[in-house]
Amino acid sequence: MQACVHIVDDDASFLVAMERRLRHAGYAVATYASALQLLVNLPTESIPSCILLDVRIPGLDGPALQKRLAELGSTLPIIFLTGYIDIPVAVQAIKSGAADVLTKPVSSDDLLRAIDGAIAHHEVTRALKSKLDMVRAHVSTLTPRERQVFHLVIRGDTNKQAARAIGCTERTIKAHRHRVMEKMQVRTLPELVSLAERIGVASGAGQTA
Repeated sequence: MQACVHIVDDDASFLVAMERRLRHAGYAVATYASALQLLVNLPTESIPSCILLDVRIPGLDGPALQKRLAELGSTLPIIFLTGYIDIPVAVQAIKSGAADVLTKPVSSDDLLRAIDGAIAHHEVTRALKSKLDMVRAHVSTLTPRERQVFHLVIRGDTNKQAARAIGCTERTIKAHRHRVMEKMQVRTLPELVSLAERIGVASGAGQTA
């Protein structure tokens, strides 16, 4: 799968030169003359990608676009490009999750190193997101009673305690617990707890179905 670099810059000649350089390096490239143009044509998350973003572009500037993309749930790494070193802006960009901040003109080595790192990070992020989406899908298949047992089990209740909380027999709890483990595709309790923590399931929510 060919990785894609999305370039946002209001300098048309820079876009042309950068697109040529990156296509030569083996990347697919998409260019945008403004932040709004990228937002209207929001990049897909389905392929390894990153965004090269000019800090100072007319309208919605780089940091503002970074914030908007985060609000939209984008996981695409952002590499900022700036015409001059602005330490406060660079520090804030990194704190807000930017993969890197590069100063124009940027050498091919520095640029490709930053892009390779950003795209590698995105591949890891995509893989994790895919796994978490699968876990959430498994949770959605649980019946109300199975979900109740799921919450009781991950908070540490024994079969006896869970049976008392729900008002049934331990044998019934064991049966529900077995089906929960099957549907969640895990073999051990630690695995089940780990998956629950990853998707942010509260272990104290077991009192309601």
